Amino acid sequence: MRIISGYHKGRKIIAPKKLPARPTTDRAKEALFNIISNQYDFKLIDVLDLFSGTGNISYEFCSRGVNNIHSVDKNKNCIKFITNTSVKLNMPIQIKCIDVFKYLINSSDKYDIIFADPPYNIGKSELKKLVNLIINSRLIKKGGVCIVEHSKHESLSKMKNFIESRTYGSSSFSFFKEKKADL
Repeated sequence: MRIISGYHKGRKIIAPKKLPARPTTDRAKEALFNIISNQYDFKLIDVLDLFSGTGNISYEFCSRGVNNIHSVDKNKNCIKFITNTSVKLNMPIQIKCIDVFKYLINSSDKYDIIFADPPYNIGKSELKKLVNLIINSRLIKKGGVCIVEHSKHESLSKMKNFIESRTYGSSSFSFFKEKKADL
């Protein structure tokens, strides 16, 4: 994997093969960041990266200027890799080793972008639970977005708060927005 743009543009990051992760492809990541870079000033936003795996998405956000990013994964080897890489690259990533669902239930932080890349075999009911938990927990700031990466064979278009979906190769990104104003 490589960092597409920003301060670390072009830097390759080699993750150990033993990590239970499926990094977002460079092509899909570039397309995703083209979409969101037109909507947000990266220096002014807070980001939550769920099911962080290799940290691929977190590194890209950091390279583009995000100073407040939280990466959450329950796998200790993934967390160790993200920690070591973020220190090596001097990236301000706040790393949490916890189950994503527990984190969402207990967190009171708010984010402009919540990115989730759960395992493709998570199942539609778990994807629905994930999206509902994110939306209902009010972790998304007003004007913010939840982006879920999933298999192109899975459609999330019938889920509450769905906005749109984009497909790149074998991956799709579904976008969700809070429809109620923050309290």
